[in-house]
Amino acid sequence: MTQATKTPVIILNGFLGSGKTTLFRNLLGQAKRMGCDVRAIVNDMSELDVDGELIGNTAAIEDNKDVMVSIHSCVLSSSKGIEKLNQALRQFEVNSPTPPDLIIIETSGSCHPMPLIQYFQKSSTEKLIGVFVLVDSLMLGHDYDSGSALIPKFQQNLESGKRNTVNLLVEQIMFASHIFLTKSDRIAARTVGLIEPILSRINPNAVLQKLHYGKMSFESIFALTEYNYRNTEILVKELSKTLDSASSQDRPYNIATRVIRDDRPFHPQRLWDVCHKYLNDQVYRSKGFFWLASRDKFAMLWNQAAGGINLEVTGSWRAGIAEEADSGVSEMELAELRKMLDLQKGRFGDRRCDLTVIGNKSNVDEFTAALESCFLTEEEIELWRSGIEFADPWPRDLARIWN
Repeated sequence: MTQATKTPVIILNGFLGSGKTTLFRNLLGQAKRMGCDVRAIVNDMSELDVDGELIGNTAAIEDNKDVMVSIHSCVLSSSKGIEKLNQALRQFEVNSPTPPDLIIIETSGSCHPMPLIQYFQKSSTEKLIGVFVLVDSLMLGHDYDSGSALIPKFQQNLESGKRNTVNLLVEQIMFASHIFLTKSDRIAARTVGLIEPILSRINPNAVLQKLHYGKMSFESIFALTEYNYRNTEILVKELSKTLDSASSQDRPYNIATRVIRDDRPFHPQRLWDVCHKYLNDQVYRSKGFFWLASRDKFAMLWNQAAGGINLEVTGSWRAGIAEEADSGVSEMELAELRKMLDLQKGRFGDRRCDLTVIGNKSNVDEFTAALESCFLTEEEIELWRSGIEFADPWPRDLARIWN
């Protein structure tokens, strides 16, 4: 295969909660409307694979599951991750004799870009045309003094030989071909003005622009040529030995993940109290699906990054529809619905709470335990069944909540 016929590849990289999945879903939606043949690879370091489920439910993927591969339980930049990446790309070739127009890869937030860049530099079948790094301006504003503390902390780590998430964040920016500043609408314009020159100082070669709600022109991707490997040659030499020694780690940078699985609903007031008490900058990310005892008809998406929580209604539980006196579905549809519910293992039909918590180990354990204390007790379940209403401080429109 010649350079001209290699399949173009885009990597979406960035720290936990920076907005990669939102951008990915937006691009896939545009590709679907334009009739472009796009393959998707999603990496989630958690076994729950929340991002894979979200991407898989987009219209572009629902019609043909062969166009997406989900790689979870390991970070893509590890040896195991690179091996699975290669298998996914080769599987695309098996599934379709015609090369796609584009391959988009969404990495997990703990993924270092360098091993992926090295992989595609050697590829004879794919051509890397962009490493898009998303940077959460809200997180920089809150946790790194409007970005001004980022470079000094990185320099301190270099002097002491320490590696942590600061190194990861800075090095993700260093390897970017494009830097997208997300959530800039949620902080003061003055703070954004402080952050932008710092990012340009870290990587003067990258294109820097703001990104709102993942809205980016899909057509602009096809104007890109090939990733400029020369810009990062020195970086590769400096980091090769360090990253080689860490390649066997499926969860690097002392990042721990915990999974919460339960069929019970959350008590809305206790959940509110726990989030305001226990969330801090060491709980990098939590995400998944859940239900509240006060809103038992709705399936909800939990999406937390640092101190911010975004709750969204993703649909209705089948059990909720079946229990509704006037659900609006026919008797035949209702009978089929009940058959499906009979196959469910949980006590509450298809209702469930599946959450992943990611962050510093001690903080993750503390926050996970606190979340688990929010489930209804058996006594409260009986009260819920009898129709008792629980206090619910969460906004009725499920607007974004910030600590």
